[in-house]
Amino acid sequence: MLFSNRKSKITFPACLLLAIALLIGGIFADSLTVYATQEELEAEAEARKSLPIQSNEIDNWPVGPEISAQAAILMDADTGAILYAKNIDEKLYPASTTKMMTCVLAMEEGNLDDMVEFTTEAVFSVPSDGSNMGMDVGESITMEECLYGILVGSANEVANAVAEHIGGTIDNFVTMMNERAAELGCTNTHFVNTNGLYDDDHYTTAYDLALIARAFFQDEMLCKIGNTARYHFEATATQPDDFYLNNKHKLINGEIEYDGICGGKTGYTNEARQTLVTCAEQNGMKLICVVLKEESPTQFTDTVELFDYGFHNFQIMNISENEEDYNIEATGFLQIGNDIFGNSKSILSLDTDSYVIIPNTINFNDLESEIDYSVSEENENRVAQIMYSYHDTFVGKAYLNLIDNTASSYDFDTNITTTDINVEKTEAEPEQNTIFINVKKVLIGILILAAVIILLFVLQALVINNKNAKRRKNRVKRKQNRRARIRSDFDDFDF
Repeated sequence: MLFSNRKSKITFPACLLLAIALLIGGIFADSLTVYATQEELEAEAEARKSLPIQSNEIDNWPVGPEISAQAAILMDADTGAILYAKNIDEKLYPASTTKMMTCVLAMEEGNLDDMVEFTTEAVFSVPSDGSNMGMDVGESITMEECLYGILVGSANEVANAVAEHIGGTIDNFVTMMNERAAELGCTNTHFVNTNGLYDDDHYTTAYDLALIARAFFQDEMLCKIGNTARYHFEATATQPDDFYLNNKHKLINGEIEYDGICGGKTGYTNEARQTLVTCAEQNGMKLICVVLKEESPTQFTDTVELFDYGFHNFQIMNISENEEDYNIEATGFLQIGNDIFGNSKSILSLDTDSYVIIPNTINFNDLESEIDYSVSEENENRVAQIMYSYHDTFVGKAYLNLIDNTASSYDFDTNITTTDINVEKTEAEPEQNTIFINVKKVLIGILILAAVIILLFVLQALVINNKNAKRRKNRVKRKQNRRARIRSDFDDFDF
């Protein structure tokens, strides 16, 4: 277990109770839970090396290392592509790596300058001999300091305090954790607490934990805090002690040197054994490694071995720079060399940031691809996405987007939906300057223009008719006036 080096606050009654507990424990020692001996644990770890590695079953895929973890995964942080897989769907206990989910919610739902107060429930609902930083009831620190306490010191009572601050109660926050995990795609995860203390109904998988880690490492502040080796807590008006917390993650605190570490989280309980989540980046490739049920210190050495496997055997390739086999062809469109204004650019393009991550031994042309049109529901500028795989193993995707602003001085139509577009894979052809014009849309535009012209004619006719009516009215009035004068002249005579 991890302990803070904060000054202990032990009273005489507490010492007396501890002595009584030790005495009772000695009397009933035979009835206490007996854990496996070191030799038994080492034998179990050795046996786990022979468990099958699912990623090794992929044709022409780099052979992954045999490690002593019960389950492990190496995932690309950006695409979610899986490079190494060993029992990634087996339900296991996450221990304190649970706190990554707690911190994700804290960042999403709270503010770093919020003051978090410690209640009796937060402090005393966790074992006093577990990981903690010695907070007392009534003390308070900022949310930012809480995150350092959770990620650097793995403080259980701090995770509870954050839960109460965000969710109102710990139970409400745990419900939020489960809901957020489901949103991230976790299907074999269930949390019952905020900190990972053992409970038979508190479990996850290597795959699900990697999905949670993806959300964690997409947040720059969490990466910064989760990659801190040592943090200094200074005394304040609401927290009177000055102390340091030290990170036990050996790839973060420098005990094991490795280039490109972005952060991580340790975990341990007797039932879970050693658990570890780590992120590292090299040469533009950002990988997440999760190992569950290991023995110390192999959770660190196996993580290094998996990172080496990923960085040395895989490469990233930009999709827009390598894709040559897709032709954008629109239903009901005309395909011509140039438009009437002399311009010839498509109104659709692949996004330039997407990439695939593939073994060094294959090239882009070895990949299979599939079109998915459902993405327009998420983003109106996305027409479709192209999913890439190698022997049914996902390796990346790219979005087909509407171009916001073309080079033409006249835009026939940029409000195109996915129902207007078909993207078909074709044989590579010589490069041509082509534009695809949506005749249906153009005709609609012409009809609208015609309707406007007709309306103008109608308005003009109404104006003319109105003027003519006025003239007729004036003529009638003049005639009436003349007749009135004539009658007036006759009135001067007496016949």
